Amino acid sequence: MKKIAFIFPGQGSQSVGMGKDLYENYESAKNVFDTADRVLDRNISSLCFEGPEEDLKQTVNTQPSIVTMSIAALEAFKSQLDIAPNVAAGHSLGEYCAMYVAGVMDLETTLKAIQKRANLMGETKGGAMAAILNAPEGSLEKALEEASSVGYVDVANYNSPAQVVITGEEAAVQKAGELLSIAGARRVVPLAVSGAYHSKMMENAGKEFAGFVSELELHDAKLPVYTNVDATATTSSEDFSSKMPRQIYSSVHWTQTIQNMVEDGVDTFIEIGPGRVLAGLNKKIDPSVKTYNIYDQASLESTVNELKKELCGV
Repeated sequence: MKKIAFIFPGQGSQSVGMGKDLYENYESAKNVFDTADRVLDRNISSLCFEGPEEDLKQTVNTQPSIVTMSIAALEAFKSQLDIAPNVAAGHSLGEYCAMYVAGVMDLETTLKAIQKRANLMGETKGGAMAAILNAPEGSLEKALEEASSVGYVDVANYNSPAQVVITGEEAAVQKAGELLSIAGARRVVPLAVSGAYHSKMMENAGKEFAGFVSELELHDAKLPVYTNVDATATTSSEDFSSKMPRQIYSSVHWTQTIQNMVEDGVDTFIEIGPGRVLAGLNKKIDPSVKTYNIYDQASLESTVNELKKELCGV
């Protein structure tokens, strides 16, 4: 038997037009978009389908749009194939989709939570982020230590063995990037973001979010969700309640999450949501695992057909 993980992408995976053909062809996907428009009292569907891109990439819009599209894709997939994951995870905001699939929150609660998170993160200005590709071993820690002399800098995302994202005060992020270039990193790519996400500069947003989360109705998970803050399998509603605010200002341990899932027997990943970013990272983290994608009607149909052959012998 295959051990299956559903995984959900985060910010940066969005694109104008995402989810439109799912909306038009699957009633279950249409219901998710319609619910998002109603619950959030704004036209999330139009943002996803028509943009414009400048609006879609603003954090306050990006986060609810990606979560809505990912859950719409999930529900469309479930309507075509009766399959349940053994475990789930999501990259940064994608963790909310993982909590939804595990029954920690219903759809309305998930949408309200991601919109509040997006609002708080979007309001926190200042700082910078940069992606570092193929940094030589040991060079990252050394560069961060040296750059901390000019300001605060830390790791935002451990995306794969070949890619990390650094975050913090602008001068310190720039300095660390320069040091890593000198040390032999293949590329240093400044990211077009308005804040230093997943850093201690987001702590106030996290604390305010904690008050909001304390009022939410959360349930114990029906299946383990591997959480970003520690890459461990989590099922208790109290643990989710404490981890959701911390996630805003903690590193995303994605490499470790995938490694821990594989160690726990997962051999099949299904990435659900816009783009194929996580499938690309999986190839770098563990090339032995199989990753399917569901991001539009064609990929959904292809994945359903492949899984029927793989799992059911159809």
